[in-house]
Amino acid sequence: MKIELALGLSLVFLTGCMGAAQHKAAVQDDSADRVTVGKVQKEIRVGMSGAQVAEALGSPNIVSTDEERREVWIYDKIATDTAYSTSSGGISALILGWGSSVGGGAAPGYSGSAGARSQSQRTLTVIIKFDHDKRVRDFAYHTSRF
Repeated sequence: MKIELALGLSLVFLTGCMGAAQHKAAVQDDSADRVTVGKVQKEIRVGMSGAQVAEALGSPNIVSTDEERREVWIYDKIATDTAYSTSSGGISALILGWGSSVGGGAAPGYSGSAGARSQSQRTLTVIIKFDHDKRVRDFAYHTSRF
């Protein structure tokens, strides 16, 4: 009977712990308005106007011109993802009613803690080149994750 009670309480205490992956999922920002490779591939086409590009991707980080004075828009995005999780818990035999003497006293128990930290960075650079009529003539992108 006491062993069944101990196992039942152990499961209750252990199911309350959250791991690093669960903490990361709870705080990760997956905003729909983010500039991604998929968004560039899906939305940007040769012949689009600058207004259409701005509507799809937002404002560029850098606006420049090439050797023929045609506009070049650069989107340079860097993101750092950090997740940290810590858990601690314990089970004391005193909770389970296994005191060492009638008056209470010290009881055997278990306690422990664990932690994890993860950090990664990702970059995305999108270069959009316009023609003299302010229409997209070419675009390119590069992404990395480390």
